[in-house]
Amino acid sequence: MVWLHGGGWRFGDRHMAPDLSRFFAERGFAMVSIDYRLSDEAVFPAPIEDVNSAVRWIRSVADTFAFDSDHIGLWGSSAGGYLAACAALSSAEEFQGSEHLGYSSAVQAVVDGYGPVDFSLIDKERDQFTSAAVDVEGVVVPDLLPAGHPESFESRFLGVPVHSSPEQVKLANPATYVRKGAAPFLILHGLSDRLIPWPQSRLLFEALQATENEVTMLTFERLGHGFFNNSKLDFVDPGSVSIFRSAASKAFDCGARVNRIGFGFDLVEDFLCTHLFRW
Repeated sequence: MVWLHGGGWRFGDRHMAPDLSRFFAERGFAMVSIDYRLSDEAVFPAPIEDVNSAVRWIRSVADTFAFDSDHIGLWGSSAGGYLAACAALSSAEEFQGSEHLGYSSAVQAVVDGYGPVDFSLIDKERDQFTSAAVDVEGVVVPDLLPAGHPESFESRFLGVPVHSSPEQVKLANPATYVRKGAAPFLILHGLSDRLIPWPQSRLLFEALQATENEVTMLTFERLGHGFFNNSKLDFVDPGSVSIFRSAASKAFDCGARVNRIGFGFDLVEDFLCTHLFRW
């Protein structure tokens, strides 16, 4: 399982993660946390290429480390969730990179935590859906530049201002690459997220659902941004939970888990066991 950190494609490194020994190495998963090029070094699509290269590298060393190279998943937080979606949905010819090309970059499961989808809609959705949001995670939300500003996280990631580059925004939208036969997705988003509004996740859910892919989305009333970085998430009250499932998502039924213990990392583990461990 490959962990992809957040940080607006500008900050962070592979150490910005939950306790990957507890989640989920001690339960039989090989957890790999990677660095990818940030926007002060390289712009879109370089970080996505880095993710695909990392997956191919894992397959290249699978025998050395006793990895199961047939069952690899991506798990990302915020910008990392976006990169996971783009890498998983891209074809072998898209966002390829140049390393370990003798191996496949295909993955078998994706966990997308509150990743952005359509940069052109973020500002409108922030105004519409987050004005009354309360961040219960204790995270201080910085004053964000609008996505359309030339110095915003999104514009710096693209290498061009968002609002002046509709074609580049479309190329950077993971929903652009959705096709039938995608890896199963679990999408999680807090309704109190002030940085990435939850309708961004809905866009990706609807695109995957429309193409008859396996996708489950959960929204959490009281969770704000960045909750996957909280290793005590199991003890946080998420408020009411809404579950959305495509007709194709028959293998993974999270209803019993949510109703029994609320939201936690166990939910993610259930999804990964369903799609990566074929018992």
